Amino acid sequence: MPSLSPRHPLVVLALIIVMAAIFLVDTVTDYAVAAACFYAAVILAASRRLPGRGLIALAAICIALTGLSFFLTRFGTYRIGLVNSAIGMLVIGITTYLALKMEAAKAAVQDAQARLLRVARASTVGELTTSIAHEVNQPLAAIASSAEASQRWLAQEPPNLDKARQTIARIVADAHRASDVIARIRGLTQGAAPERQAFDLNLAVEEMLALSRSELEQHGVTVALVLGSDLPPAHADRVQVQQVIGNLILNAVDAMSDTPVSERRLSLVTSYDGRGHVSLSVRDRGVGLPSEQTDRVFDAFWTTKANGLGLGLSLSRSMIEANGGHIRAERPPGGGACFIFELPTATETAHA
Repeated sequence: MPSLSPRHPLVVLALIIVMAAIFLVDTVTDYAVAAACFYAAVILAASRRLPGRGLIALAAICIALTGLSFFLTRFGTYRIGLVNSAIGMLVIGITTYLALKMEAAKAAVQDAQARLLRVARASTVGELTTSIAHEVNQPLAAIASSAEASQRWLAQEPPNLDKARQTIARIVADAHRASDVIARIRGLTQGAAPERQAFDLNLAVEEMLALSRSELEQHGVTVALVLGSDLPPAHADRVQVQQVIGNLILNAVDAMSDTPVSERRLSLVTSYDGRGHVSLSVRDRGVGLPSEQTDRVFDAFWTTKANGLGLGLSLSRSMIEANGGHIRAERPPGGGACFIFELPTATETAHA
């Protein structure tokens, strides 16, 4: 169906026909019939298609037709006709003014939305940059640590080549992991499907705890780790899941920044529900979640942090759901916050 532009001949023809009909009715009827007020409908209909100057010109034509109709009418009381014609012109003028204001308000809203979108995009880029920098910094720190250890092994007399080879192997593995992190985040922003495969969730949690150990020790956080026994392999993108685990750990550390050091405890528990899903719960003893609508913490740009952008948990939810899982937030008894995500197992995926 073709769109109607201000210059479309059908639009112009329709306006001419309607205005001619109103003029004819206003001319051949009694002065008491204020048919000129119907020009207001013409103004309103044209306001969505004509620019401001065009609408003003159309209103001037309608007022001129109203005046001409008044002079051509030969029925009824002259004084009543004069009053009705004046009212009709006033209605046309007021309608035109309101229509122009309405269109200006719409343009202002559209401009504000466009500026907000630009700000949102810039904020998203900044948040993703921070996320990438943090995620890549962890394997880089491990690489630096392994490199220093390798230097020590090689500096011994005689050099401990076996230990050096092991640390070099870890360097290679961490370098690949840093590359994978960047590739996964880039793929997520471009809508690419995650690379799902079977992996050990318990091992993934232990690796992320090892990478976060310096941050946990620096803030005096005590960790309680309870790993479920005989967990079937999860079927998801390991790198993305580990990013989520890292985000939840760091969020928990931030949430306990005002908690007394003696009470800063972080609990991580993995389990299997027996119905094809493995899960991880991450609980802190921090400030807790808002009492109303705990799911709001996953909304983009919603945050309780003074300098936060509110995209970390939103990004985490996108990753978990892209891998066929689900994440939720709870307010456990005793305070704090608990985040739980579930992932399908490799066995469940194979049977699906």
